[in-house]
Amino acid sequence: MEQELLKIASDALKKAALNEDAKSFVLQNDKLFKTLKKAANRYIGGETIDEAVLTIKKFNENGFVVTTDFMGESIRNEKEAIEATNEFLSFAKVVTSEKLNSSISLDLSHIGLLVSRDLTITNLKLICDEANKSNQEVIISMEGTDRTDMIIDIYQEVLKTHSNLGITLQAYLHRTKTDFENLIKLSGSIRIVKGAYDTPKGLSIPRGNELDEIYLNYAEQLLATNHKCAIASHDSKIHSKTLELIDKYSPTNYVLERLLGICNEDLQTYKDRGYKCRMYVVYGKEWYLYLCNRWAEYPLNLFRGLADIVE
Repeated sequence: MEQELLKIASDALKKAALNEDAKSFVLQNDKLFKTLKKAANRYIGGETIDEAVLTIKKFNENGFVVTTDFMGESIRNEKEAIEATNEFLSFAKVVTSEKLNSSISLDLSHIGLLVSRDLTITNLKLICDEANKSNQEVIISMEGTDRTDMIIDIYQEVLKTHSNLGITLQAYLHRTKTDFENLIKLSGSIRIVKGAYDTPKGLSIPRGNELDEIYLNYAEQLLATNHKCAIASHDSKIHSKTLELIDKYSPTNYVLERLLGICNEDLQTYKDRGYKCRMYVVYGKEWYLYLCNRWAEYPLNLFRGLADIVE
């Protein structure tokens, strides 16, 4: 019964995360925004570049590399897509001037995917050019299944001219087997995640032992070939097995990645043992979807959120 209730809660939170009307309501309601922000603070590095820089510096000083995302998605007009692109450009410049160790992560729908392919490619190339000035990587995050083909298409196109570009693949999708076989042949880095988005029936594999084995198979192929990669998971079983694979193959082009605010103590332990570790830091005001997804991954974190709100 408990597992059934947790699944119901997780499914509901995934749907809530994709509800753009709900997101708009939260952003426009000052009292609700401030209340939920107390819960979101656990998972975000701040609302502004300056606040994010302080968070990144803290992790860099502690020996972590970082990847940073200016939160936002599903932009549907050119003006807002250009504004988001300019924010990423400003962040890339700050990374250079402050000598931070941080790559950039982004959703293509934040910089134009739902407006036009040409706009997205133009904006992505601008960000890659600026990031490359200080050897920063730009990592494309994965979104809902209705956008997967467009994301991979644009990634392959821009990678032809910008070698500092990487992509995220979701292990729970049945189609990822073919996508992975194609993309591992390219030079760009691959971040492998289990997958958090709700999908239409038949497109994905439920969480469990089967998905764990599939995920670890992808991880082993990346590590065995020393392909540049990020093993991004909060599952202690996954990371335990990944450490065994790292010890077996001795790759140099990997990082173990976790999101800020989730099982960070484990990542600290891995780093202290000499493994390469990266913290995923997000900043901005569009944290609604992000917070819902964090709760959806482990619905009991709702209680932690309630505690954060009333403290």
